[in-house]
Amino acid sequence: MQHIVFLDRDTIPSQIQLPRPAFEHQWQDYPATAPDQIVARLKDAHIAVTNKVVLDAGILRQLPQLKMVAIAATGTNNVDLDYCRAHDIVVSNIRGYATGSVPEHVIAMLFALKRNLFAYHQDIQAGVWQDKKQFCFFTHPIGDVAGSTLGIIGSGSLGQAVGTLASALGIRVIFAERKGAAVCRDGYLPFEQVLQTADAITLHCPLTGATTNLIAAPELAQMKPGSLLINTGRGGLVHEADLVEALKTGPLGGAGVDVFTAEPADKSNPLLANADLPNLLLTPHVAWGADSAIQALANQLIDNLAAFVAGKPRNRV
Repeated sequence: MQHIVFLDRDTIPSQIQLPRPAFEHQWQDYPATAPDQIVARLKDAHIAVTNKVVLDAGILRQLPQLKMVAIAATGTNNVDLDYCRAHDIVVSNIRGYATGSVPEHVIAMLFALKRNLFAYHQDIQAGVWQDKKQFCFFTHPIGDVAGSTLGIIGSGSLGQAVGTLASALGIRVIFAERKGAAVCRDGYLPFEQVLQTADAITLHCPLTGATTNLIAAPELAQMKPGSLLINTGRGGLVHEADLVEALKTGPLGGAGVDVFTAEPADKSNPLLANADLPNLLLTPHVAWGADSAIQALANQLIDNLAAFVAGKPRNRV
């Protein structure tokens, strides 16, 4: 019998049905798990399910019965993959489940920032409309989305899906080659060229040693004046303090951020500390969170468990 423990069940909303595996098993889930609770909760587990709970080598070596880690998300940076490979622990993740939800969130942010919706909302709250004494007022520029150029960094399923949706809206889409690459693949432009020519940049690459602070002060300085940056990928892709500075002093016109270096973020985070900026739009890591996408994630998670027990692991990382 497989003993399965889901360490952070509350990362999946309560309205989403989480199927139970068809194979013989014992299931235990916890709303959340603190670091000092992990080993005790997994000591008898054969399969650990985690969304954001960190399983590093120090923890994993205390769990000799563990045979599989099923990540209930796409990102794998919370699990020590090298340790798992060296000790025959299968790790699987979730793929391709949010190719509708994330692109819609990106485009929603693009529209909101291009048309300065949040800034106008703030002005109305501040009484600017009454002060102007006109039927309308124009305190912020309003840009067109159609005809603009969107630079996409990261060309996996999410990046491609964003490109497809953007193209349907009349947006010119360009894909960036990897930063520092000596040669461009077909269909890609040099990283720096994309920064310099795009009206908006959207990030869809994994967080690795090579992509940490992928966008910081030097890259922000290269961006087209008035351009936008949207990050629904991983918080560590962008140097947050540098982003705030670029929003305050230029050249950046605005930013939409759904992910943060530490989550939940607090007021020590530069973005939250400056959340009242009219050109900054923040959401709490929910770009992936349409009900349809989360249900697809839940279904795929159980499929991954079944494939592992059947001896044919899928979505292995």
